[in-house]
Amino acid sequence: MKGLLLLALLVPVAASAAPKVTVDRDPAANFSAYKTYYWALKPQGGSPLVDQRIVDNVDAQLRAKGWTLAEQGDVAVAAHVSTSQKQTLDTFYTGTPMGGWGWRGWGGMGMGMGTATTSVHNYEVGTLVIDMFDAKTQKAVWRGTATETVSSNPDKVDKAVDQAVTRMFAKFPQ
Repeated sequence: MKGLLLLALLVPVAASAAPKVTVDRDPAANFSAYKTYYWALKPQGGSPLVDQRIVDNVDAQLRAKGWTLAEQGDVAVAAHVSTSQKQTLDTFYTGTPMGGWGWRGWGGMGMGMGTATTSVHNYEVGTLVIDMFDAKTQKAVWRGTATETVSSNPDKVDKAVDQAVTRMFAKFPQ
């Protein structure tokens, strides 16, 4: 019973965690020379509404950095979305902690046998990758990656997308 209560308390904490975000850049790239960008590849395969929210969030972040969307810009932006199924196993033990063979190392039969119950929890993990390439050299200059458990609640998905993109661009070079 205590184990179920603890699990019930931990699940909301895990569900409210922020996306894991990593960012990488080419240190030789001159970001001050970039003023325009274009979408070489918009996200596909997920919900069209979520895909559009990703594009809108990236556009807003780049506009805030002073960049302008153009038909052929200085930088090509490509976004990829993928999901994968994961699972966790939670095992709860009941019975006396002195069960089994021996008791505190003195030998002899234990005080009783406990039981173990294992529950399988399936969940989906989503990954968003945003790549930027110098349009002239076609070399990668920046990459942001965000990973998060996917909620079935559209409001939570929107919040996760917003948090992920905002955190990716928090230290974007200028």
